Amino acid sequence: MRILSVNVGRAVDADWAGNLRRTAIDKRKIEGRVAVRENGLAGDERADVANHGHPDQAVYAYAREDYDWWEPLMGRDLRDGEFGENLTTSGADVTGAVLGERWRIGTAVLEVTAPRVPCVVFRNWLDERGWVKRFTDANRTGAYFRVVEQGDLGAGDEIEVLHRPSGGVTIAESFRAYHGDRDLLLQILDLPGHSDKWDRVAERVLGDRSGVVAS
Repeated sequence: MRILSVNVGRAVDADWAGNLRRTAIDKRKIEGRVAVRENGLAGDERADVANHGHPDQAVYAYAREDYDWWEPLMGRDLRDGEFGENLTTSGADVTGAVLGERWRIGTAVLEVTAPRVPCVVFRNWLDERGWVKRFTDANRTGAYFRVVEQGDLGAGDEIEVLHRPSGGVTIAESFRAYHGDRDLLLQILDLPGHSDKWDRVAERVLGDRSGVVAS
């Protein structure tokens, strides 16, 4: 398992980028070592900090194998970084990673926190009809990470799994929890150190921790 490319992007104005009309989804491959800071990679920007500026969304990874799966369905080539990911991986089952799983890449340590949820900016960026539903149905979301230890990384670095919680919830399962699987969501809420974003998902899906939906 290794990093195929490291991708960063600058925020730019774009009429198609939702209500904000500004986005940094266009991530481009960069060479050399890149510093990993508390809230993401050096040189990377996020325009929509309200929805994408949380420390638990500091780094986003997507698997090259999932791009290869999409290409014949979309009828087009997909370059590394096209889905807006910071890290394009090779040989790693990113969507099969477990919440709380920790990866060492270079000298940095990252922890899996959540799946990517598609939005209108993602759809408009790709200009694919029905993209939000197609991406959701495929459940090949890639994964967000928080930064546990700052350091640096670069293309070609191996991915070392330092810790994988036993009996944990995978990214694919957590995506189902986000979309209403109550049992999986309750499992996530019981995970120590889970992202507080899951508590807000629980307010929507469960209503409260007892599993009784609020009226």
